[in-house]
Amino acid sequence: MSLPRSAMNMMGFAVCCLCCDEPDVSGSDRCKTCIRSHSRTRERLSKQAVSKADRLSRELVTMLSDPASHIDDHTHGKLMIHYATLIDKHQGTAPASTAEEMLEVYEKQKSKSEKSLIRDVANQNPWQNVELDAEQREEMLSKLSSNAPVNVDSWDELLAQVEDFLEEDKE
Repeated sequence: MSLPRSAMNMMGFAVCCLCCDEPDVSGSDRCKTCIRSHSRTRERLSKQAVSKADRLSRELVTMLSDPASHIDDHTHGKLMIHYATLIDKHQGTAPASTAEEMLEVYEKQKSKSEKSLIRDVANQNPWQNVELDAEQREEMLSKLSSNAPVNVDSWDELLAQVEDFLEEDKE
């Protein structure tokens, strides 16, 4: 196994280096040949796909560049798990092995907020993360709607209103 070369890593082919049987010597002829070959492949794939083979090649390169996102693929899933494990071991992140570790990883991922330039910069709404109470919701509804909200005292009355709406739709 060789350590991934930066050029291969940038092209999304780090897993190829991790599966390579050549000695880990940076700048070797084999490394140069692979980098050149994969560069040409990437260049060819950047052009418009004209055949099924082109589309399949793009799909496989996409899978290779991010194997962890494709572990549920019914055809290549097992291989993607193997590749993702190789990359994780290389990066020093071993998969969770106990239920506690899995729960910890889950909670950590759940607490991360996804970054989105559009959401973070364009949406400067001050109400974005504010939870309104019932009174504030009613006030907003009255400002947005011409109809005043009807106060329903029981579930039976609410269900009767819903049935009336459904009957009106049938007519």
